[in-house]
Amino acid sequence: MSFKVRQEIATCGGKLLKLSHFSELIGLSMDVNVYLPKQYYSKDYEKVIPTVYYLSGLTCSPDNASEKAFWQFQADKYGFGMVFPDTSPRGDSVPDDPEKSWDFGIAASFYVNATKKPYDKHYMMYDYIHKELPVLLDEHFSESSTKKLDFLDNVGITGHSMGGYGALTGFLKNYDANRYKSCSAFAPIVNPSSVPWGQKAFKGYLSDDENDWDKYDPCKLIKRITNTRNDMILIHQGTKDPFLKDNLKTDLLTEASKNTSWEGKIDIRYADGYDHSYFFVSTFVPDHARFHAKNLGLI
Repeated sequence: MSFKVRQEIATCGGKLLKLSHFSELIGLSMDVNVYLPKQYYSKDYEKVIPTVYYLSGLTCSPDNASEKAFWQFQADKYGFGMVFPDTSPRGDSVPDDPEKSWDFGIAASFYVNATKKPYDKHYMMYDYIHKELPVLLDEHFSESSTKKLDFLDNVGITGHSMGGYGALTGFLKNYDANRYKSCSAFAPIVNPSSVPWGQKAFKGYLSDDENDWDKYDPCKLIKRITNTRNDMILIHQGTKDPFLKDNLKTDLLTEASKNTSWEGKIDIRYADGYDHSYFFVSTFVPDHARFHAKNLGLI
């Protein structure tokens, strides 16, 4: 299915494309932003360009990180593309939270495949992010460009808050298939089964049976996924984050990794005085960009 270019914006050394396309899985049109770095437009650059996927947090659209995280400077520096998917289906036909809260429903999909009605019709975000979208992007850019972008193999994944949780979950669930070469997160929800945000989402999208939640919980996944490649996971967390105590609980991931192959492989860096905002995210994007660039073979 072809992509419609809604806007093409020159920024840094490359271009930010605001795209839309029809998703068979979601059953609706979806927006996605793609940054093509300066290497994409260089006649002398012949290397295959890897990609980093960035999953945004609660209430966000593809525009938030595109405009506030400043990934473009780093993508140009190292030579990787960026993909900023939406956080959920949108539209009048999409079921929202009956209580109209901000932490469930539209813009708050938690990147799961919903099994509970009425959300099971459109909220298939896990398969959309990790299966459908990469294939569609690969097909589209293979047909429309002579420059090779890699959306399928040499790719990394990162995200913020709900998106950080989504990145961790997607990385671990696809670890044995070597889907992602690199994973990092900003202020992620590491143990959604034990916190209000995650419990609300899992009960609403999945079921009341906590056994159904385990397959989307990083603290549960890390206990059964073997780190066969000696990989590291990079996490930044602000010490003044208002959500740290009740909904993020970053230390639980360290606890869960003890006596597993991931012990000592989760690099959690606490940033003194930083909150949960994009002021925090943008400050540490350079660290994460270098981390991904190294794992993607760019440095």
